[in-house]
Amino acid sequence: MHMNISYDTGEFIMAKFLKTRGISPETLMFAYMKNPIVIGLIFVLSGLLFSCESAQSKPNILLINVDDMGWKDLGIMGSKYYETPTLDSLLQTGALFTNAYAGAANCSPSRACLMTGQWPTRHGVYTVGSSARGKKETRRLIPIQNTRQVDSSFTLLPETLQKAGYRTCHAGKWHVSDDPLADGFDVNIGGGPNGLPRSYYPPYKNVNLEPGKSEYLTDLIMEKTIDFVATTKEPFFLYYSPYAVHTPIQAVDRYVPKYQNKTPDQGQDNPDYASMVENLDRNLGLLMAALHRKKQDDNLLIIFTSDNGGLLGITDQHPLRAGKGAYYEGGIRVPMAIIWRGKVAAGKQTSLPVSNLDVYPTLLNAAGIDYDKKAFDGDALLPIPQAEEVLNNRPLIWHFPIYLQAYYKNNLENRDPAFRTRPGSVIRTGDWKLHYYFEDDGIELYNLAEDIGERNNLSTENPVKTEEMLTALRNWWKKNEAPIPNEPNPDFVAEETGQ
Repeated sequence: MHMNISYDTGEFIMAKFLKTRGISPETLMFAYMKNPIVIGLIFVLSGLLFSCESAQSKPNILLINVDDMGWKDLGIMGSKYYETPTLDSLLQTGALFTNAYAGAANCSPSRACLMTGQWPTRHGVYTVGSSARGKKETRRLIPIQNTRQVDSSFTLLPETLQKAGYRTCHAGKWHVSDDPLADGFDVNIGGGPNGLPRSYYPPYKNVNLEPGKSEYLTDLIMEKTIDFVATTKEPFFLYYSPYAVHTPIQAVDRYVPKYQNKTPDQGQDNPDYASMVENLDRNLGLLMAALHRKKQDDNLLIIFTSDNGGLLGITDQHPLRAGKGAYYEGGIRVPMAIIWRGKVAAGKQTSLPVSNLDVYPTLLNAAGIDYDKKAFDGDALLPIPQAEEVLNNRPLIWHFPIYLQAYYKNNLENRDPAFRTRPGSVIRTGDWKLHYYFEDDGIELYNLAEDIGERNNLSTENPVKTEEMLTALRNWWKKNEAPIPNEPNPDFVAEETGQ
């Protein structure tokens, strides 16, 4: 096993029982000596009641992980084109993180980070499929071999919550292993090893789902998710991970006309994609209404995020650079919020840099589940004021010793037109972000506070900061035994890349 989780013991419950009822151990001992049978019986019954109260005090958990939703794909994040009234309203009831990141720039590795709370250097999932993507003649190095799924020896988030008494449900895209039911879920709605649906309209082909009243896949998954909400017992963990808004881009017809008549917003001008975004938002409204009807939102902890940046060519994240698959901000910065009524201040915005690796320990901490901090590469984000004070200058690191080919040739957003990602590492500390590339020892340094679009490389202008961050990155490689690609590719042809 890869982590050590422990739960409340009887001794812990006894101590809590005494404390919450204002009874000193001396008083209890005196009463016990006078009448041990009665006092013992009272304590047992009260202890059982306290245990029930403790179980009920665990929050219901809703983790929303949207597929391919970019940092600026919500109205609350600045989009003037997409319409997301449900999410705009919901995210204002909690804390909005403006510097939130995925653990990786594309689907499978990001989801592996979310479910393990660990860097890819531990779970080995660096990309989707092969790490040698793109024309072999354009790759200077032989990339590190990729692991396609998280090994069963890892204890995933739903497994830990299930063992702690949560009823667990997965709804939508899984993409971490073959079967969510083997990884801690009691209920699986449409999840499997596939990274996308072949169609959002029936027959869905590679999505195994019983028919219902709805036809469009996003609607059908929500229909069955609401059935789970209506019949489940508390506490529950619902991982709502829709296939939307991943390709194939298939319109929800009733929303398309109004977007055809809207003014584009800096690269956001795709009516079909916009209809998928709004339809997803509508479905989340249905879910929140269902939870409210059953009063399951009284003690509900919600974390909302996306698995990576938006797909460049479909949606634009201006002023962020590039998109999904790149380790510039457009590929890894995502919308994120934590909502927990009475526990997280409504309307709060924080610039604390956070990552989806923080989700696992955050949820364990909120549920009162003890855990070994060394088992995770993220940190608990609650309470937020304390997290802001402690975590503000911690480094966030991405290591991608692989290749990921370009798919959208007519742009200059990536480092070169052949690849979204060449082998390298990225580190962010405070406002500073450094890229390092293994093929040519290329270095890029940006001050995100002044240059969120990563256009002005300061590595030559600021050699002190460059060396400081490069040293920190090298130390991280060594400490974490990060695999470094250094074997030349015999098939490389310099003329192919102009290098």
